[in-house]
Order: sequence, then C-alpha cells, then structure tokens
Amino acid sequence: MTDSTDTSEPKKKGTGGYIAVIILLLIALGVMFFFLSSEKTKVSDCAEVNMQLEEDNKGMNEMLEGYVGNISNDLKTDFQNMLKTYDALLTKDESKADSINAQKARIEELLSQVEQGKMSAYQLQQMRRENETLRKIMKGYVVQIDSLNTLNLRLESDLDSTSTQLNLTKEERDQIREVAAQQGETIDKAKRLQAYSFKSGALRAKLNSTTTPTTKARNTIQFVSSFTISENSVALKENKAVYMQITDPNGKVFQRRSSNIAKTENGDVSYSDKKVINYVGSRVDVAIYYDLNGQDISKGNYKVRIYCQGQLIGSDSFSLK
Repeated sequence: MTDSTDTSEPKKKGTGGYIAVIILLLIALGVMFFFLSSEKTKVSDCAEVNMQLEEDNKGMNEMLEGYVGNISNDLKTDFQNMLKTYDALLTKDESKADSINAQKARIEELLSQVEQGKMSAYQLQQMRRENETLRKIMKGYVVQIDSLNTLNLRLESDLDSTSTQLNLTKEERDQIREVAAQQGETIDKAKRLQAYSFKSGALRAKLNSTTTPTTKARNTIQFVSSFTISENSVALKENKAVYMQITDPNGKVFQRRSSNIAKTENGDVSYSDKKVINYVGSRVDVAIYYDLNGQDISKGNYKVRIYCQGQLIGSDSFSLK
C-alpha cells in the first residue's frame, strides 16, 4: 500500500503569498494614483496662474502700446548705426576682426528680434539695457582703434542723448497722465449706480400702531423714501451704505445727529438717515425711514436726495399741506 502525500497545506501557503503581493501592488497603485492626482491638481493651478499672468502682461502691453513702438524704432536705428561703426572700425584694424564680428553677430541677432515686432514692453526694456552694454563695448573699441577720432561714427541716435532718449519727455508723461485720468473717469462713470422708481412722502400714525401715507404736515410722524437701485455688473459687489437726505421748504436738512455726515465727490453733506445694503450687481429695492420724534414741520415742498459711493444717485420731492 502506497503512502499518499498531502499537498493542500503548501498550496494554501502559496495562495496566501500571492494574495499578499496583490494587496501590496494595489496599495502601491493607490499611492501612485494619489500622488499623480495631486500633481495634476498642482499643474492645473499653475496653468491658471500662468493664464492670469499672461492676461495681465497682455493688458500691460496694450496700455503701453502708445510708446512701445517708439522704443522699438529707436533700438532698431541704434543697432543699425552700431553695425556701421563696427564696419568702419574693421577697415581701420583687421587684427580685432574676430572679437568685432562676435559683437556684430550679437547685434544682428537683437536687431532681428526687434524687426520681428513681437516683443513685450518688458522684453524691450531688457533689450535696451543690453543695448547700453553693447554700446559701452563698442566705445572701447573706438578708443583703441580710432584714437584720432577720424571716423564718422554716426552716434546721433545714442540712447543716452537728449534727442533719442527712451525716457518719456514731460509732454509724453503729461499725455499719458491725461489718458489715464480719462480712462479712470470712464471707469468711475461705468461703476456709478442709479436710483429710480421713487415713492417718497410722509406717514401718519393709525390707531393700530401702524402708519399710512398722509399729505398733511400736522399729522406727519415719519418720512419715507422707497426706490430701486439699478443693476450694474461693473460696480463692486459688496455692502454699500445708501444715504438719504431730506430738506424742508426752507432748505434745512433733517438730521438725527450732528455726526451724520457723508463724504461725496462734491464735499461733505449732511444726511437724515442711511441703510446698508448687500449689493451683488442686480437691482435692489430700498426703503429708508426718518422718524420726526414729535418735531413740528411746516407746509411746503420737501426734497429727497440719495447718495451712494460718494455720488448723488437719485432725487425726489413731495409736498405737504
């Protein structure tokens, strides 16, 4: 009778080993996926930041477009004149041909970049600095080779001279300031809010402790002005203080306290009461009340002015008998 060998135990051990390896591989894959996902998020964030920087750079170049062209033209002229000077120096002393030709190659490379006309203001500024360095090197060769100053060096376009300096002249600076001021004024106008659909008047007390509109001065206990503030997608989305100023027939402002002063584009103005609204760019209905607290008022015409962001955004009037 032959003894049979039991192989079930090794198989179980081998299977358990395979399962452990698979689990370790799954864990490793999970860790790799986590790090890959994290890196993708970082790359996406960097792409967004880079896009914003490109937009900012584009806006800056558009703003500087008025005089970037002048800088390019001046650099182009100066590089061309330096090449002519080096050619003249080579006829004087060919022993320095290698070093002079190396300088010419760099100048020709920079000149080619300028002629392509696809450089930002920042790149032109960097090129201007290199141009100044190249001019100093060229002047060193002039001193060495042309000590008698017999060459016509065509230095009239030197960027350091008054006639071609790249620094803005006073007139140009004034023009830029004027344009900037006009643009700022246009932006301010675009951000201006408007109040409309006014309903302003007086209120009297009812027996049930509520109020109702009245046209009689002697019955009035409260003023109210309701209106709608316009939609404006350009204006800042924020909490805004809206000020109501009511004046009586004699032009006197109803003012709850002497410190009720609002700053406006036309100076400080007294206000009767105010209300803070959460403005998100869409239309807002607003109502502001002013309690007389037993104060006697006269018959006549009353004026209402509404201020916001330092600007008069609307006005109304009503009469009491």
